[in-house]
Amino acid sequence: MKRGRKHSQAGLTLMEVLIAVTLLSLLCAGMLYSLRLGLMAFTKADSKLMDNRRVSGAGRVVQEELEGMVPVIANCSAGPAPVKMPFFQGEPAAMRLVSTFSLQQSWRGRPQILELFVIPGENALGFRLVVNEIPYTGAAGAGQLCMGRVPDPLTGNSMPRFLPVVPGPRSFVLADKLAFCRFVYLSPVQDPTLPPIWAPLWAGTGWPLAIRIEMAPLEADPSRLQPMTVMAPIYIRRSPEEPYADN
Repeated sequence: MKRGRKHSQAGLTLMEVLIAVTLLSLLCAGMLYSLRLGLMAFTKADSKLMDNRRVSGAGRVVQEELEGMVPVIANCSAGPAPVKMPFFQGEPAAMRLVSTFSLQQSWRGRPQILELFVIPGENALGFRLVVNEIPYTGAAGAGQLCMGRVPDPLTGNSMPRFLPVVPGPRSFVLADKLAFCRFVYLSPVQDPTLPPIWAPLWAGTGWPLAIRIEMAPLEADPSRLQPMTVMAPIYIRRSPEEPYADN
């Protein structure tokens, strides 16, 4: 009588399969969680980097806008006859000037009339520093924004008067979420032996020696670059009576 041959069969039990699937699921879940943490850290770092670049770029833009100021004489429409006066408006929360630097064309384009002003922030939280750019077309075009000179109610001195600055759809926000933002101007005094003084209102007949834009963040964050005060000296290197034009 022949004996039947015994065949060995290798395999996995149901319990072993369940354990393997469970371990693989835990491994995949751990890898996905680690990937999520990495993506969150990357997004947070990228957001801070973009905010820092935005703040740094805005400060550089403001600095170059002020340093590119061009002294021009405007024919102000103050009455039946135009009145010639230096085109510069200097108030605590509004400033107008002509500059060779613009946001769209940098130093390569035509001069622009810049309107820098301060408005309330979104949902009335803090303040914003905003700029309007208007192509400079000459003394007549700039004169449509000024209204001659009027007496200062406090000092009685003659001071320039301009139309109000208003935001529009093309206004660009240079700085946002500010605790405060104000403009001050370095003004020479009548006594040449005394140093110039910083004043919140420009009432001179020409242009200030320097301009300072003071600002601070609404909420301080040491991990991010914060808006800071910008100061630019003003150098007059050409005659204001000479028309500014490209040859």
